[in-house]
Amino acid sequence: MSEAAQQVYAVIQGIPEGRLCSYGDIARLAGLPGQARRVGKLLSQTPSDTKLPWFRVINAQGKISFPIASDGYQRQLNALIQEGSADVSGKIYWRQRRWP
Repeated sequence: MSEAAQQVYAVIQGIPEGRLCSYGDIARLAGLPGQARRVGKLLSQTPSDTKLPWFRVINAQGKISFPIASDGYQRQLNALIQEGSADVSGKIYWRQRRWP
């Protein structure tokens, strides 16, 4: 695993329960400013059984990046609902839950 990947995963692991972070914020905190897409690519390659709280990472508009009708979208939304960061209508509490 590359050093950049390790840095990204360390930042994601540090997102507190019930809080949200954008891909760009993850990149900046990992020492990779301007590389939000790289963070997204790394997360897309993460095994599905990971313990990493990947679902706490959303885009800068405060939305889930998966297509709305996809399984990934529903998995992420359900995880966010369980932590109190979203409601069943799909509203993400971005402003209230943004970290750091």
